[in-house]
Amino acid sequence: MDQVKQGTDALFILLGAIMVLAMHAGFAFLELGTVRKKNQVNALVKILVDFAVSTIAYFFVGYTVAYGTSFFTGAEALAAKNGYELVKFFFLLTFAAAIPAIVSGGIAERARFGPQLIATAVLVGVFYPVFEGITWNQQFGIQAWIKGLTGAEFHDFAGSVVVHAVGGWIGLVAVVLLGARTGRYRKDNAGGHMISAHPPSSIPFLALGAWVLAVGWFGFNVMSAQTIDKISGLVAVNSLMAMVGGTLVAVLMGRNDPGFAYNGPLAGLVAVCAGSDVMHPAGALVVGGIAGAIFVSMFTLTQNRWKVDDVLGVWPLHGLCGAWGGIACGIFGMQALGGTGGVAFGAQLIGTLMGITWAVIAGGVTYGALKATMGLRLSREEEFDGADLSIHRIGSTPDREVSW
Repeated sequence: MDQVKQGTDALFILLGAIMVLAMHAGFAFLELGTVRKKNQVNALVKILVDFAVSTIAYFFVGYTVAYGTSFFTGAEALAAKNGYELVKFFFLLTFAAAIPAIVSGGIAERARFGPQLIATAVLVGVFYPVFEGITWNQQFGIQAWIKGLTGAEFHDFAGSVVVHAVGGWIGLVAVVLLGARTGRYRKDNAGGHMISAHPPSSIPFLALGAWVLAVGWFGFNVMSAQTIDKISGLVAVNSLMAMVGGTLVAVLMGRNDPGFAYNGPLAGLVAVCAGSDVMHPAGALVVGGIAGAIFVSMFTLTQNRWKVDDVLGVWPLHGLCGAWGGIACGIFGMQALGGTGGVAFGAQLIGTLMGITWAVIAGGVTYGALKATMGLRLSREEEFDGADLSIHRIGSTPDREVSW
């Protein structure tokens, strides 16, 4: 029976890893559908190569930083318990690799390729696993300190803060350091400010990306149990309700705009990750709906009033909705609101603020150093030509020969 349990656990978490791996295709197509046509190839290549770099960084460095487990041992030892430790690494790698995938959407259309790959290695190998280890592996005794202070540990079941808020706030720092796309915000002849609209290049691809992400998210959340005996239908239905809540509020507030309609479910899913195992489904619906409202209102505010050129809105979607999810877990997880209990608002607030602070530091150090030494942006001419031709030497639908 133990052998069957071990094999079942390995298969369970492997299926979760495959589902979250598929989410990276969702990231790619969401970005491809949002950016202008001349940057579509770059979106596809970035996500794939970022994942490859993330794998190397996390296997050799990051996983050890977070969990103290090294893979520098014989294959026979690694195959113990049906290779469970290896597939657990695979599963958690797909979470770690979401950090550069999130950032990628914010810095799209004007970021250089090489510096972003270096940033990926540093973030996935060092910065992300430090906070991951604090939250999920009791590193540095911080969880014990939070529990002593508030009566409960910081609870983040599937990464509203650990993955999404951290990725979103790193993305904000990168976007600010990189600057807006050329011509996005400019003055007219009368000296007034104008905003150059860059509508999505392909709503069908944007929608495809969102659907792939939404489906994969059920592996992201449900399989965070990591063993078959801990699987919970509550997590699945809470994820569903948050997705629906985010969709309906976003399409209402966004006045039927398809970009908002398809980012709404993602906002809800981001927010429910932290408390999906402790909330009542009605609470998850409310959490998702509020997340949809946060995305629509803050995306509009950052783009139009604050003139922060966050192309896919990764800060409102992941940074703010992830932070809301971390805090909401301490509200809707309480028994008084139908939750299972065992959470504390103070613990959730402290943990969420810690994640945001660490992300800003990580983004500032990583992208600040790269900007000072290598530069982050394409040249003005390269940006005008588009990242596809400038970096990859081919467009998404080449209709003529290009001589180089």
